Amino acid sequence: MNKQIIITAAIYGVLAVITGAFGAHALKSKLEPAQLEVWHTAVQYQFYHVFALLFLSTLNPAGNNLLAWSYYFFALGILLFSGSLYLLACRNLLGLDWLRFLGPVTPLGGLFFILGWLTLGLGAIKKL
Repeated sequence: MNKQIIITAAIYGVLAVITGAFGAHALKSKLEPAQLEVWHTAVQYQFYHVFALLFLSTLNPAGNNLLAWSYYFFALGILLFSGSLYLLACRNLLGLDWLRFLGPVTPLGGLFFILGWLTLGLGAIKKL
């Protein structure tokens, strides 16, 4: 198992639980239903990719560049995809309407997720 990947997954996992609880309790009365759905999507995808990171850690990417790239793509994807959605969901609440510029960041994070899955698959093929 890869310690760095597990630590990254643990940090993102803790943050997913915190943001999920925060959205369900503290933000429920403050955000519109559509904004809460955006928040929920961010939490959901963050959790999906925490599990992907944990699985990746069992493959031991040392010496396999594709698996190493998969780690970076997943970690960056969580930051860009979920991070931008968290900010977009709260931009009115925060009074930061200018945050709408983050809209194009979300699909970029999604692209990193796709690249992470592709490199994970290719890296597993190479490893086996």
